[in-house]
Amino acid sequence: MAGHGRAPTAGAPTSAVLAVCLLLVSLVACGGRAGADRAEADVQRLLDRRAAAVLDRDLAAYRATGSTAGFGGLRAVPLAAWSYELTGLRLSGDSATADARLRYRLDGYDTAPVRASRVLGLARDTDGQWDVVSDRPAPGSVQQPWDQGTVRVVRGERSLVLGVGRPQRELRGYATLADRAVPAVTRAWGREWSGRVVVVVPESLTDMAGLLGSPASAYRGIAAVTTGEAGAPARAAADRIIVNPEAYGVLGDVGRQVVLTHETTHVATRAHTNAATPLWLSEGYADWAGYLGTGRSPEEAAPELARAVTGGRTPDRLPTDEDFSFTGDAAALAQAYEGGWMACELIAEEWGADRLGAFYRAVGAHEQRAGAVEGALGEVLGVTAEEFTERWREYLRVRFG
Repeated sequence: MAGHGRAPTAGAPTSAVLAVCLLLVSLVACGGRAGADRAEADVQRLLDRRAAAVLDRDLAAYRATGSTAGFGGLRAVPLAAWSYELTGLRLSGDSATADARLRYRLDGYDTAPVRASRVLGLARDTDGQWDVVSDRPAPGSVQQPWDQGTVRVVRGERSLVLGVGRPQRELRGYATLADRAVPAVTRAWGREWSGRVVVVVPESLTDMAGLLGSPASAYRGIAAVTTGEAGAPARAAADRIIVNPEAYGVLGDVGRQVVLTHETTHVATRAHTNAATPLWLSEGYADWAGYLGTGRSPEEAAPELARAVTGGRTPDRLPTDEDFSFTGDAAALAQAYEGGWMACELIAEEWGADRLGAFYRAVGAHEQRAGAVEGALGEVLGVTAEEFTERWREYLRVRFG
């Protein structure tokens, strides 16, 4: 048949030639992937050795993996676990950038690993081995205390205080107050929590913001913040109470104790706090526990709300989540906290402290906000949301009238 057996033209390679070309491309690609796989395996082994050196407090072994920056800041931190998982590697000649997931546990306090995303700079030495030249938080991730300097550690009976740039004497004071807060919270909430807290005291407001991953302006005037996953199971990683040393430092003795007890309450109630829990309840309950036994009158503990009520401006509703914004009016923010506290005071006085705790748990038993408070009010307290709001408003008028 015409055309059979024609020699191939220059512009039309045969299928055999094409197959050879594809095979060559495949071999080159496979070789490149194999090289990348070897590099990833080498880097993971490097990170494993570095992690082991951290746990062993072995400076020589740590130095053998590269830069010793950060090692001194970690030496006093009681660690039960420390590991890196390589999640990405970008090669560029004799240098590379590694993305890794750090997991660590504080000995005696964390029941599950804390996770942190890290970026490590790497360089290949004259022997062809990788060394770490830098280790920093990944973009969008929070700093760890040792990223900010040498961590001083104070162990209390029920607390662990980690401080950077703060004197040891000051850190012992935090441990004393935290040790008082733990049994106070247990008396209010019950024993279904760890009964231990970790307090982190950075050097400044700016450093506090670095630990929380938000602008410093969001925490100006806020004495402390508790981190942690709301609604997490009881065996989730421990929360951290992170102190703003500037705002905390201007408080008196009672105020400091109230703050640490308040934040410890958030640690205790975490497993029952979720998207269904309004801030008036979570913050109000923490304030209620914080003020128990202090002898503070409502006028002393809720001055902004007292001024509003005595001035004829009794709120017509419970505080919304938006009322708790740190970026708004300071007086309005204070009034939101005070309103939540007075709502919890009302429940404790009229239904009892045990019923207040049951109400908190019943709200948290819902998976979403809609109907959670209304359902718990009916189930636990036997009132509607409208009836409770009116009783709260009358309670404010009576207490502040």
